[in-house]
Amino acid sequence: MSFARAITAAMAALLVAAPSLLAGEIPPDERRSGYTFMGPDTRAMQDDDTSNPGMLFVLDGETLWKQKLGAAGKACADCHGDARESMKGVAAHYPAFDKALGRPVTLDQRINLERTQRQQAAPLAYESHDLLALSAYIANQSRGIAITAGDDPELKPFVEKGRELFMQREGQLNLACANCHNDNFDKHLAGSPITQGQPTGYPEYRLEWQTLGSLERRLRSCMTGVRAQAYDYGSPEMVALELYLMSRAHGMTMETPAVRP
Repeated sequence: MSFARAITAAMAALLVAAPSLLAGEIPPDERRSGYTFMGPDTRAMQDDDTSNPGMLFVLDGETLWKQKLGAAGKACADCHGDARESMKGVAAHYPAFDKALGRPVTLDQRINLERTQRQQAAPLAYESHDLLALSAYIANQSRGIAITAGDDPELKPFVEKGRELFMQREGQLNLACANCHNDNFDKHLAGSPITQGQPTGYPEYRLEWQTLGSLERRLRSCMTGVRAQAYDYGSPEMVALELYLMSRAHGMTMETPAVRP
C-alpha cells in the first residue's frame, strides 16, 4: 500500500472510531511545537546545523540575498542590508497586511512582490528551490523569536476566515483540520505522531519529501489526505489558513528550518 493510501485509510479509521469529534481550541499553556512530538534522532538532526539538511537551503538563500538581478540590477541586500539584522523578527509576523493590496500576504508572496516591484525580475514559482531558499534564509533570522502574526487589527477578518476553514469539515472523509490537530494530537496516523499543527518551523525539511517545503505544501497534502480539493498555492483561502495557524501559534518561538518525518 502506498504512503498516501495508508494515510487515507488511517484517516478513515479515525473517522469511524470517533464519528462525533468536536473540535476544541487548545489552551495557550498547552500548545506544543511539533518538535516535542519527534523522536530523539529527528530532534538531533534539527538541533545540529551541520546535520540539518534544511540549512543547505538557508546557505543558498544567503547567496541569493546578495545576488543582483532583474532589470533594476539590484540585490535584496542593496535595500535591506545585512539580513541578520534587518530581517530579525520579520518572518515571525507573516502573513502580514499589505495596505496597497488590502489583504494579507505570506512571506513567499512578499519576496515575489519585492522581486517584481523593486528588482524588476520575474516572480519565483511556488515550491521552487530559490523561493524556498530565500524564505528559509529570511525565516532563519527569526529563529528563537516569538511569533506575533495576526496582531494587526486589519487582519482580524482574515484570521477569522482562516479559523473557519480550519474548523470546517471537508472531503470524502468529512474531516476538519481541527479533528486531528486539536482533538487527537499525541495519537498516531499511519505510524507518525499527530501533532498540534503549530507552524513554527516553516519552511521545513520533511524526511518524507527529502527536501524543504512550505506550509502551503503541507496543507495541500493534508487536504489530499482527506480526499478534498486542495486550494491553489497563494489562494485567499490558503493565505487565510496560514495566517490563522500562525496567529494560533502566537508567542511560540520560530525554529526554521525545522525537521519532521
